[in-house]
Amino acid sequence: MMLARLAPFAVLVALCATPAAAQSVQALGEFRDWAAYSAADGTGQVCFALSKPTDVSPAVDGYTQAYLYLTNRPAEGVSNEVNLVAGFIFAPDQPATLTVSGKSFDLFTQRDAAWLLDATQNDNLAGALRAGSTVTVEGTSEKGILVTETFSLSGATAASRAIGGC
Repeated sequence: MMLARLAPFAVLVALCATPAAAQSVQALGEFRDWAAYSAADGTGQVCFALSKPTDVSPAVDGYTQAYLYLTNRPAEGVSNEVNLVAGFIFAPDQPATLTVSGKSFDLFTQRDAAWLLDATQNDNLAGALRAGSTVTVEGTSEKGILVTETFSLSGATAASRAIGGC
């Protein structure tokens, strides 16, 4: 199950590894603070929208780049899956919290990634992302530091529509 959740990222990395393969990833558009892409892997088409944080506080040692993803994998019956690549390693067995428009969603973490603890909430969270203006994710780094990442939702609705036909 975890490998399936990592599929969009593995696909993007694998498809972008060589110049010829990079052509397999298709940009669907840029929408203010969000971008949308489609790609194909062994299980079928994968479409995803992503955004970078507008703020990370505090900056933690070893921080790379964070991304918030909204992914559709129709061949697997997956739509509106929200995933975070945090840009830092989470403390083991420590959950994270995503908050948008006053609604909080619990996330489980593994290394530098996080997903909804209750996957049946994917559609509810995707709807909240389309309706909100910002989203924050709070999680504890492996060094015990509470990190808050803030993402703009400007363009999230248009990016979501762009991957909706996937």
